[in-house]
Amino acid sequence: MSSIQNIKKQKIIYRCQNCGYSSSKWLGKCPECEKWNSFVEESIPGKDIIASHRLTQFSSEVYHLDDISITGTNRYMTDIVEFDRILGGGIMPGSLILLGGSPGIGKSTLMLQVAVALSKKVKLDNKNITVLYVSGEESPQQVKIRAERLNIRSVKSLYIISETNLETILETVKKILPDILIIDSIQTIYKPDISAIPGSIGQIRECSQELLYLAKGKGVTVFLLGHITKGGDIAGPMVLEHIVDTVLYFETEQNNMYRILRAHKNRFGPTSEIGIFEMKSDGLKEIRNPSEIFLNERTKKIPGSCVVTSLEGTRPLLIEVQALVTKTNFGLPRRMITGYDYNRAILLISVLEKRENLPLGIYDVFINIAGGIKINEPSIDLGICVSIYTAYLNKTFMQDTVFIGEVGLMGEVRNISFVKERINEIEKMGFKNVFLPESNFRGLDYKGKLKLYPVSNINEVTAKLKE
Repeated sequence: MSSIQNIKKQKIIYRCQNCGYSSSKWLGKCPECEKWNSFVEESIPGKDIIASHRLTQFSSEVYHLDDISITGTNRYMTDIVEFDRILGGGIMPGSLILLGGSPGIGKSTLMLQVAVALSKKVKLDNKNITVLYVSGEESPQQVKIRAERLNIRSVKSLYIISETNLETILETVKKILPDILIIDSIQTIYKPDISAIPGSIGQIRECSQELLYLAKGKGVTVFLLGHITKGGDIAGPMVLEHIVDTVLYFETEQNNMYRILRAHKNRFGPTSEIGIFEMKSDGLKEIRNPSEIFLNERTKKIPGSCVVTSLEGTRPLLIEVQALVTKTNFGLPRRMITGYDYNRAILLISVLEKRENLPLGIYDVFINIAGGIKINEPSIDLGICVSIYTAYLNKTFMQDTVFIGEVGLMGEVRNISFVKERINEIEKMGFKNVFLPESNFRGLDYKGKLKLYPVSNINEVTAKLKE
């Protein structure tokens, strides 16, 4: 008898597409995750039907820690430096990696470039790494056209299959025995014995579990490409992000020429690193010196513009902060913030109103982090305050200056971390002056060419700017 009997009876449930909570009736708001309009109808076998069988096997053996061998677990290096850095120094064999981003942002392009780079690598047994690229959205001919656009030539150990049936995909894996499996995308894959449509929460959950068993049981590295919702989350259940080892997100929109890739979860490396790529006609090109890219279009001697430093993982970045202050035409002044936390920016505006007596309550204030990057670090607080201050006065002060420091509610400039690394990057980029917290200056051993201005509160900064 087949392990799957013919389904004679179907049961209808409603499942939350955000957290997976199920209900016998439709609900407007999920009681588990409190998200609105997230329930969709899903058909499942009744209680009298035998559950679907597992397609892959995962070892349940018990090992003593001393008996476990880690031989052959060296990371795979793609030589795409930005990509390898995000993953913590290369791809961990047997890992399950989820790559998300909006449509057209470059997920498939990046993974095809990664697939080609890996297929040219040699393992310890002097054999090439075998890569299987599963496309559920394009035919093999369409993938070939994209490869030619990327100037990709013949690669013997890269295999392409256009398939959405999970059983067929796993049979192909058993035949080819790839080291790397790329699923493009997880929302198109379906398991035949589940009645739900591809892309539903049930299909995504079951298919991802099977691929997890494949990665952990057979040591195959699996990449899952995923679409995102209007809210910016991976489409499908939240459990998808929990079961994978690494979650990578493209943060920028597709109309931005620079693509910022960030690790939101990483079991084998840091989550604070970012990779910066530029989309060109022949694919994504990595940016080795992002500070230069972010500053190359900066216009000097313009009020409301200043340079700050932000630490992304181990890499300090120099970024331009822009502010515009204009008289409001309505009773309620507007506040528009791009690339920085809105509530944090409102706090800094209030500090300037109180400590510098700026009447910003009758002005519209617009703040922008140039380059499309999003910053969550408070070390750029001082730069934002200076940008607003100079934009309000419509004057420029002290060119070639960088501002670093966190600003508190009392107007004090608080210390930050990794000051030495930031200053080295500032000096390398050719700036001359740095405003930094006095508490950081006291413990700093610096003998370079930069002129340092230690400050303890925002009033000292504005006073020195006017000197």
